[in-house]
Amino acid sequence: MLGHISFGVSDLARTTAFYDATMTALGYGRVVTRPDSVGYGLPGTENDRLLLILKPDAITPPGAGFHLAFVASSREAVDRFHAAALRFGGADEGAPGPRPHYGPSYYAAFVRDPDGYKLEAKHPPPEPEQQKLLPHSGANAGAGGGAGVGVRSASDP
Repeated sequence: MLGHISFGVSDLARTTAFYDATMTALGYGRVVTRPDSVGYGLPGTENDRLLLILKPDAITPPGAGFHLAFVASSREAVDRFHAAALRFGGADEGAPGPRPHYGPSYYAAFVRDPDGYKLEAKHPPPEPEQQKLLPHSGANAGAGGGAGVGVRSASDP
């Protein structure tokens, strides 16, 4: 449903390090690099799905009820995303693990990025007809080839 989403950020170098690590863990890559922004999407394209733009004013992430969910192709990809987020300045909002209240095979982790945006990595991937929108597993992605974007309700951790 979403073509892309963009966020304002306060420190582009810090943001780039964080998202390079977390998006790589899920199989995405940096596809746009400009003096004031970076964008992430399917490797080998110029089509960013997430654009992060340096802003001079204070950054105020959306409040309770909003977060951005990335689809992971495996539980291991969720684990790698969470570890990368913490290693590059993110804050833990929910360690990797089963979330049976979302579904019998739902596995996820929650973090906040350095500007305070709440993020989730979740597995399993979407239904087969939606998987054509995701990056394919490859040598660089390990077992974590797929990633997509979604938004969840206010009752999430």
